[in-house]
Amino acid sequence: MAKSDVNRVTEETIARGGVLVKMYFDMRHTEREKLQPLMADLINERLVKERGVVYCYGAIEEPIGRDGVFITSAILTLLVDSFPPLVDIAFRYAPAGIEILKPASEMLLKTAQLQSVLMNLSDVSMTYSRYIMENVLKPEEIENFKAHVEDRAAIGKKILDSSKKEEKK
Repeated sequence: MAKSDVNRVTEETIARGGVLVKMYFDMRHTEREKLQPLMADLINERLVKERGVVYCYGAIEEPIGRDGVFITSAILTLLVDSFPPLVDIAFRYAPAGIEILKPASEMLLKTAQLQSVLMNLSDVSMTYSRYIMENVLKPEEIENFKAHVEDRAAIGKKILDSSKKEEKK
């Protein structure tokens, strides 16, 4: 894509609620030659294919060694079509930093977008909690936790169904 095309796509996407960010990633490995392919995979096979990503590009630094461990970093420019996918990406990939480039002053988020972000936050929190609990708790405590998760899922479904009925009115 030519630079003028990138600028046009960027401005059109931002005008429709998109967000342009710089994301900073770092990666460590004991084998130097594995770092850049792993980082390239993160960019080309994962981030680019995430829901809402319009484009993603960046530069991967040469690995440096310290105490038997090699470290590399990447600075990526990422354009997403709205804020909720950005939140998902931040949780899923845990970048070292995120800098919002555009919009430069303020963002208007619709209630549905905020609800989506909050539901995703809740889902991520529950996933991490489940992982921690299942790897720390005793078997009988795990069963109690699983029952709690099932109850919570049923309540969430009831709330979503109720919201859908309200929207139709």
